[in-house]
Amino acid sequence: MVKLLIKVKPNSSKDEISVDAENNITVKIRAKPIDGEANDYLVKFLAKEFDISRSLIQIDKGATSRLKRIVLNIEPAMLQQIISRYK
Repeated sequence: MVKLLIKVKPNSSKDEISVDAENNITVKIRAKPIDGEANDYLVKFLAKEFDISRSLIQIDKGATSRLKRIVLNIEPAMLQQIISRYK
């Protein structure tokens, strides 16, 4: 199990994941932050991008905030492979 801090920017023009030099993850999504729509979309988007099941992704903290703590039920080595794709 791995925990990530992700900054989410909803209502963007395109879906995009970026990782800066300090491994801070920013995710831009097209969904609007209304009635949890952006949270649902975020989980689906991450599952598709990371090529893992949606059931392996949970929003642990920050459901109503742009800064979210995400729990991924994967091995740390797999996370490093995923993050290296976006650098």
